[in-house]
Amino acid sequence: MKNLTEMLKKAQEMQSKMGDMQAQMADMEIEGVAGAGLVKVVLNGKGDMKSLKIDPTLYAAEDREVLEDLIIAAHTMAKARATDAAAEQMKAMTGGMGLPDGFKMPF
Repeated sequence: MKNLTEMLKKAQEMQSKMGDMQAQMADMEIEGVAGAGLVKVVLNGKGDMKSLKIDPTLYAAEDREVLEDLIIAAHTMAKARATDAAAEQMKAMTGGMGLPDGFKMPF
C-alpha cells in the first residue's frame, strides 16, 4: 500500500504543477517569422495568436497571395515552437514518473 500512497501523492503534485504550467504557457510568447522577417506572428503557449506584423512593402495588391502564404508559414512556425515548448515543460515535470513515451496528459 505504501507504493500506492506514494503514487497518489505524486499524482497530486503533478496536478498542481500542471495547473502552474498551464498558466505559464498562457503567458509565454513564441514568435514565428516568414519571408526573411517580412511577416511576424506571436502566439502564446496555447497557440493563440497574440500579434501579427506585416512589412508595409507587402501591401501591393499583386502580393496578396504571397502575403497570405507568409502569414500561414509564420503561424505554423510559431505553433510548432509552442508545441515543442509544452513538450519540454511536460518532460521536465514528469521526468521522475516513469511515464511511457508518447503518453499525453488530459489538457
